[in-house]
Parts: sequence; C-alpha cells; structure tokens
Amino acid sequence: MPIINLRTSKILLSSAILATAIAGTTACSYTSKDSTPKVNSLTPTGTFAGSYYEKNSFTDKEGKYWIPLKPAIASIGFRMKDDTASGGYTKLGYSDVMYMLRPDSSQVFSLGQKITLPDVPVRREGQIYITPTALSKLLQTEVGWNPVTGEINIATPSDRENTEDSAKVEAAKPLRIQSVSNVDTGELVSYAKKFLGVPYDFGAGPYEETKRFDCSSFTRHVFQKFGVDLPRLAKDQDNIGRRVSRSSLEPGDLIFFTVPGRFESDAVPGHVGIYIGGGNFIHTWGDPGVQISELDSGYWSNVILHMQRVL
Repeated sequence: MPIINLRTSKILLSSAILATAIAGTTACSYTSKDSTPKVNSLTPTGTFAGSYYEKNSFTDKEGKYWIPLKPAIASIGFRMKDDTASGGYTKLGYSDVMYMLRPDSSQVFSLGQKITLPDVPVRREGQIYITPTALSKLLQTEVGWNPVTGEINIATPSDRENTEDSAKVEAAKPLRIQSVSNVDTGELVSYAKKFLGVPYDFGAGPYEETKRFDCSSFTRHVFQKFGVDLPRLAKDQDNIGRRVSRSSLEPGDLIFFTVPGRFESDAVPGHVGIYIGGGNFIHTWGDPGVQISELDSGYWSNVILHMQRVL
C-alpha cells in the first residue's frame, strides 16, 4: 500500500508540474515590433523592462487582453494628459510630448511619426484601455504581459533614428530653416524673461488659451514672436539649424537635454531651453514653471545633449 501511494503521489506531482508548465507557457506573452518572446524582467535583447502588476485588466470576447494606459505609462516614468474630452489628444511623454492618440482611433503619433495601431484603444469606465500589442507599437518597444498574474513588463523605449554610432549622432544636421540674421537676440532674451513664473503644464495647449507652457511650447512661442516657426516638439526642434559647441554658444541658441534612463538611447532629446548668456538658460520645468538655470553646474550640466543654432 505505501508503494501504491508513493507511485500515485509521483503521478499527481508530475501532472501538476506539467499543468504548471503548460499554463506558464500559454499565459505569458511578449511582443515587440518583430517577435513574441516570453515575459521577463529583461527583454530577449537584454533591455531592462519596467514591471508592475495590473489588477484592472480585462479580456474581450475575442480573447484580446486589455490594460489601462495610464498605469502602463507611469511604470516607465512618463506623464499622461488626456485632452480628448475637449476634442484633443491623449498626450504621453516625459517633460515633452512624445506620443499622441485618441480612443476609438487606430491612427496615432509616435515620436513624430503617424502610425496605425493593430488594435484601436477604447474608453472603458472612464479610463483609456489598450492592448499590449498596440502599446508595443505605440512606444516602439517590447511589452510583456501575463494575464494570469497581471504582470506587465515594458522595455525602455528607443528611437530608431538615434541608435546610430556616436559619430553620426554628433554630426551636424542640415539647416532646415532660413537663417534670420536680423533677429535681435537681446530682444528675444528679454521677451523670454517676460514669462518667468508662468506655470509648467505637460502637453500644454496654445499659451493664448492656457497661459501655460511645457518646454517645447515655450521655445516655440518665444521664437514665433520673431518670425521663426519652430516645430511643436523638442524632438523635432532638434532637427532645425546646426550644431554649435559650448565655447561658441550665443544667446538665442537652443540647448537640448537628454532624459537619462527614459529611452534606450540617451540621444533622444527630452528637454529644451534657450541660452541667454552668462552661462544661464531659460526654460520651463516643474515649479516654478518658466525659470532661469545655470548651464555649467547642477543637474542640467550633467544631461546636456547638444546645442543648436537656428538664428
């Protein structure tokens, strides 16, 4: 009798192990632009993936797994602002908008490009929901999920345009805006200073309507006053003008900063300000909003990406 029980126990244990293995294999998924490896805290390419547990997910009648967008974005340190109630977009990013989407539309903007998601985001109980597959395409990174445990892993987003070797990254970009040599940079700096203390608001709308700025809407607003039409986002403003060195920096030059750890490549501009001379630059960030900071000391001195001349 003890032998029979032992054999029975072994059979039951083997069955349990097999069932667990099957469940573990079928429940976990991982998606990227090109592959579907299993979930892990590191992606198959070795990229770190931020992990959290989602309790408010659901599976639709077609078997698709949906997760709330906001906590997913927060898990990689990004902000989210939902302006869809007023006809705008839901905006995602760090100090500047990087992605924009609307519920019930497959057309989104990802790092300046218009792309189509495989699954249309939906609004459910006041929240925007997205499938991990669609989130992977939106962020251009790998996303893993386990419907059984609710574990969600999102790899550090990357920018394919900025994953080249450092020599190419630092190479001067072509001039894409007509030089406006008659702009008085002293007047431009004085005009920028008029907005000191204006509140920072991620994804801010036009200043005339909101009386707020984010980093790139501030630089755009200032330069528009002097007839220079900069793109809306810092990533795109980085494509304007030509590179200059710190030693040749002049008032009115744009300074771009990286956001360490937010992207696979630190060559992605995540913040922008205007050099005003004397080793200082003016920008907007958190409290108190528009402010003047030192360029060569403190936090910002360690995250300078490069300088750009557009005037």
